[in-house]
Amino acid sequence: MTQISSLEERFLQIIDADEKIEPKDWMPEEYRKTLIRQISQHAHSEIVGMLPEGNWITRAPSLKRKLALLAKVQDEAGHGLYLYSACETLGIDRSTLLDQLHTGKAKYSSIFNYPTLTWADMGAIGWLVDGAAIMNQVPLCRCSYGPYARAMVRVCKEESFHQRQGYEIMTVLCKGSAEQKALAQDALNRWWWPSLMMFGPNDADSTHSEWSMRWKIKRFSNDELRQRFVDMTVPQAELIGLTIPDPDLKFNSDKNGYDFGPINWDEFWEVVKGNGPCNEERLKARIDAHEKGQWVREAAAAYALKQQQKSTISKIA
Repeated sequence: MTQISSLEERFLQIIDADEKIEPKDWMPEEYRKTLIRQISQHAHSEIVGMLPEGNWITRAPSLKRKLALLAKVQDEAGHGLYLYSACETLGIDRSTLLDQLHTGKAKYSSIFNYPTLTWADMGAIGWLVDGAAIMNQVPLCRCSYGPYARAMVRVCKEESFHQRQGYEIMTVLCKGSAEQKALAQDALNRWWWPSLMMFGPNDADSTHSEWSMRWKIKRFSNDELRQRFVDMTVPQAELIGLTIPDPDLKFNSDKNGYDFGPINWDEFWEVVKGNGPCNEERLKARIDAHEKGQWVREAAAAYALKQQQKSTISKIA
């Protein structure tokens, strides 16, 4: 027991000194499990998050928009790969992570279970969803677990571009015809509240935040990040002539920020439980893609084995 206490003490000293925990360092089992849950959920969200936007690649209104959307979807795939790799350093293999996703044992962000009905949704997702993601993820660049923190540096740089791309789409629509501006407003109306839900439950109802904050996996609480997002986004909406769909929204001079209305947490939990508009569709698409790609993985593994055998023979010779 003395040895364990000493290890725990050293672990907390590293955390408190704002240094990094690395894969070979000793860590509490709950710290490891918390990281696996968070990083895998993050990775799954990046992969599943490709689906709502991939749906619009062939219907983009111009070649320029198609190229930008293709690049964005490709970025999201890369983010998933970075994060799966970071998660594997915690002693869990990728096949297990994917199995947890496909069987419903692991979750991904509830936001991706909503449909993309118009091109304006591509703007709203980039502006709001990626904007909320940035608010969540920039502090993760200082996460106490080294591989996760380092992966997030590039992810955040690319997400920042995605956010600007989405806001530019909304800006162009708002400068267009009355019909185009109405599409932008409709997209904002549908994506605003799910975007606020992305930060997770209110702090009082969050089951993981306390220890995540103590271990410096997270740096800010759900409610703090949500408030920052609202304060950042409301002026952006006003600038391009859009109205936030919240009758209770008002500026509070005492806190130099915005008060906003109650979030429908019943809706949030229903989506998390698998009862959202697109839960079944998203999971089926992910499973189908995985199964259809089996031959590619087998071919890559066979080629790698063949190259390894050639290298071994060459060394013997």
